[in-house]
Amino acid sequence: MESPEKFTNSKEVIAFLAETFPKCFSIEGEARPLKIGIFQDLAERLEKDERVSKTLLRSTLRHYTNSWRYLYSIKEGANRVDLDGVEGDAIEKEHADHAKQQLDESKAKAAEKRKAKLAQQPKRKDKRQFNRPKGEKSANSDHADTKRGTKPKNNRPNTTPPAKLTDSDLQQGTQVTVKLGKAPMPAVITEVAKDGIHVQLDSGMVVKVNADALRLARSKRS
Repeated sequence: MESPEKFTNSKEVIAFLAETFPKCFSIEGEARPLKIGIFQDLAERLEKDERVSKTLLRSTLRHYTNSWRYLYSIKEGANRVDLDGVEGDAIEKEHADHAKQQLDESKAKAAEKRKAKLAQQPKRKDKRQFNRPKGEKSANSDHADTKRGTKPKNNRPNTTPPAKLTDSDLQQGTQVTVKLGKAPMPAVITEVAKDGIHVQLDSGMVVKVNADALRLARSKRS
């Protein structure tokens, strides 16, 4: 019979302890204060269980008792519990104060880490402009449009999509546009073959494309 697979991290061990000793350990909700010396009790109960080593068990208990959820449970007068959930000694003020100090220090360190992480992130430039009343344009918008040689923004551009080629258009000499990259390029059909359509670009280069990649040039449509 094969040996059971050993636990490799504290998360796995805590889940195992919560399942094995549910009246003592938990993975969510309010934690219960543990009996002092509970490591020894665990070592004896789990002596024959090969899945967890004493080293991992000790580090897991340290991880569990240093968690914020557990530190919240250490209140003066609250009773500690053993593996079976039986209540024992009440928590003394000294232990409650120490737990609160640990909790405050842990929270402060977490806040410092978050602050440092935010400081390392690149600052985004705020490209937002001041809100203007609807219909109002900036003072230099018309001037900028004229300088660039473009139409004012209130004139709608021609958004008619280029027409697909019909069978009658698929002939030598038809002026088309072919999309080889992001922008369509002007070209002329030089040959219509079974395996594709050959077109010559303005640069003189001849390429073979499918009919779906071609659109009728505007000059041809008009």
